[in-house]
Amino acid sequence: MTNTTANPPRRALIVVDVQNIYADGPLLIEYPPVQDSLVRIGQAMDAAHAAGIPIVVVQEDSFGIDTQGWKIHNVVASRPHDLLVHKTLPSAFTNTGLAAWLAERGIDTLSVVGYMTHNCNAATLYEARHMGLSAEFLSDATGAVPYANAAGRATAEEIHRVFSVVFESNFAAVVSTEKWIAAVQAGEALARDSVMASNARAKEI
Repeated sequence: MTNTTANPPRRALIVVDVQNIYADGPLLIEYPPVQDSLVRIGQAMDAAHAAGIPIVVVQEDSFGIDTQGWKIHNVVASRPHDLLVHKTLPSAFTNTGLAAWLAERGIDTLSVVGYMTHNCNAATLYEARHMGLSAEFLSDATGAVPYANAAGRATAEEIHRVFSVVFESNFAAVVSTEKWIAAVQAGEALARDSVMASNARAKEI
């Protein structure tokens, strides 16, 4: 769903933790396939740069600074960005100064790509919602890994799909990179669904 507004959204593209550990390391993104999502991330960055949308690259430092897994993947490192944010907790906002940087530029909408769907992307989207920011989640430019622990087992596809449904219900408009680029070029806002509507739709026979 898109909304044409008199005042187009003031977006920033937040490129979360696109680091080698997820592309060829022990936390290999499985769904969507990492090579596919990397292509989409590059497309989103190119479109943002062409449209004058600020690009924020986020780097997780808990992987071990200066290790191969910590380094930003070349798909991102080879492209221009406006701000590099280092963090050690899931949200891109926590102890980073990102909120102030966005506020100084009048940003009201975060467009999130990168890794992982259910961890750092989720934490960033939740905090953005609490701060009163709109958000967009580019579902084919993100990704998840499978888990098995004391609570149970879930595939990467299940985790990515369920979190995407939850995001759309209350936290972010969940769209493809292609749809996001079209909205950027048209100056349109992307609307998320609601908890009530999402739940009512699930009850339909």
